[in-house]
Amino acid sequence: MPKVVKPLSDTQIRQAKTKQKEYNLPDGQELQLRIKPSGL
Repeated sequence: MPKVVKPLSDTQIRQAKTKQKEYNLPDGQELQLRIKPSGL
């Protein structure tokens, strides 16, 4: 059974913190927000 991911909210995006490596926040509809160490 596929993993169900809820769509990202505005609050989740604003509260995303940078890490030493890039990482992705999945949106639930095959979209991903990439968070970079530089914050850009």
